[in-house]
Amino acid sequence: MLKSSSFSLGHQSQLKMKGLSVADADLVVYVHPSKSRKVSQAILRELSSLLFKFNEAFDGVLLAYDVNIQDKQAKILSGVHPYFGLRLKANLLLFSPKSDMLLEGKVVKLSQESIHVIILGFSSAIITAQNIRGEFKYKTKDEEELFASRSHKRHVIKVGTMIRFLVKSFDEEILHIIGSLMPAHTGSICWLDWNLEEISEFDRSATKSRGREWQEDKTFEGTTPLSYNNHIKKSKKHRITED
Repeated sequence: MLKSSSFSLGHQSQLKMKGLSVADADLVVYVHPSKSRKVSQAILRELSSLLFKFNEAFDGVLLAYDVNIQDKQAKILSGVHPYFGLRLKANLLLFSPKSDMLLEGKVVKLSQESIHVIILGFSSAIITAQNIRGEFKYKTKDEEELFASRSHKRHVIKVGTMIRFLVKSFDEEILHIIGSLMPAHTGSICWLDWNLEEISEFDRSATKSRGREWQEDKTFEGTTPLSYNNHIKKSKKHRITED
C-alpha cells in the first residue's frame, strides 16, 4: 500500500518532447508483514500498480521508475498496524500533457472528419476537422486517405505519419487528448524538421502582412471623404506635372 500523502516530488527536468519529465521523489511504501521476506518484490509490485495511470500526487501519468530503498530495517507505523513503512528514493518518468503544449504521436487512423493519434504507445488523441487548419485538404490517393498541404506538396499526413500537434484538453481518467493542427508549426514532424526556416519566414511574413493591413485600416479610418478626394486630386495633379 502506498499513500498519496507520502509523495514529495523533488527536482524535475524536461525531456525533448514536452509533456515528458523526469522527477526525483521521496516515497513511503506500506508493506504487510506477510511480505517481509520478499520486501523488494512487494515494493516493485506496488509501484508497478501505478504505471500508466494518472496520479494526482505526481500530477501526471507514471511511465517508468527506478527505485532505491533507503531503510535497511522496516518500522511498524502507528495508526497503520499491522503494516510497516519503508522509505524510498525514486526516479520517475512522468507524462503530464497540458493545454497549449506541443506533443508528438503516430497517426493510426484518418478520415475526412478526423485524425486519430497514439502517443507513447498508450495514450490516444483525436484531431477533428474543425481543428485542422485550412491549409490541409483531405484527399484519396491510390486508395489511401491523407491530408495534403495546399502550400507545400511534400507536407502530407497519412496513417503511419509522426505528427506534432497542440493540446486543447486532456481527460485524465481515460488518458484521452483533444488536439489541434491549427498553428503553422504543427503537422508532419519529418516535414517540419526539414523546413524550420521556411515556417519561421512564413510566420514573419504573415505577421508583417497583418501589420500592413492593420495600418492601412487605421489610415483609412482616419481619412474623411473630402480629404481622401483631395488626396486623389493632388496625386493626379502631380502626375500631370511630371508628364
